[in-house]
Amino acid sequence: MYALIETGGKQYKVREGDTLFVELLHREPGETVEVDKVLAVEKDGRLQVGTPTVEGARVTLKVVRHGRGKKIIVFKYKAKKNYRRKTGHRQPYSEVTVEKIAIGD
Repeated sequence: MYALIETGGKQYKVREGDTLFVELLHREPGETVEVDKVLAVEKDGRLQVGTPTVEGARVTLKVVRHGRGKKIIVFKYKAKKNYRRKTGHRQPYSEVTVEKIAIGD
């Protein structure tokens, strides 16, 4: 059984027990989050696709921890104008574990 969910503007294929990194969720570690934007669910070889979401389907995620990704360098440059700007960015994320995929028929 797997589900396609959307959170933080991105889509993920998840199974129960999976651990994944999603955009920062404003919950404390140990709390649970219910995602109701379930785009598709596969159970027993039957794929149920939503329009745009599957009615009554929910995925429960448990927040494990928060963190920040690797630093990327943003460098702006204009030729012959002596314009240079160097900044860095670290994207925050939440590590979550999929606890349950539920289909409410």
